[in-house]
Amino acid sequence: MTAPNTAPAEAPQKSGFLRRVAAAVLIGGIVFGLLWYTIFSAVTSALVASGGTVVLLAGASASDTFETIFDMIANVILGIFAAIGAVFAAIFSFFDF
Repeated sequence: MTAPNTAPAEAPQKSGFLRRVAAAVLIGGIVFGLLWYTIFSAVTSALVASGGTVVLLAGASASDTFETIFDMIANVILGIFAAIGAVFAAIFSFFDF
């Protein structure tokens, strides 16, 4: 006889994408309302707001990849600066009395 599996089931990871879509739609709706209220017609405001929403969604989905790449580049550059700083600290520590 085997013991029953008591591990909790994992929740699906779709909430991140849905959260991004909801945020982009909310921001797009706010932009549409502000533009229509201030200066543009409804059609022009809808075009601008939908374009902004698409840019937000594309940026949000691609940002994870770019964030990883930029983080790696920043670590390498800061590592080089740390090595240069360590060399200068070692040189100037000879003159410390």
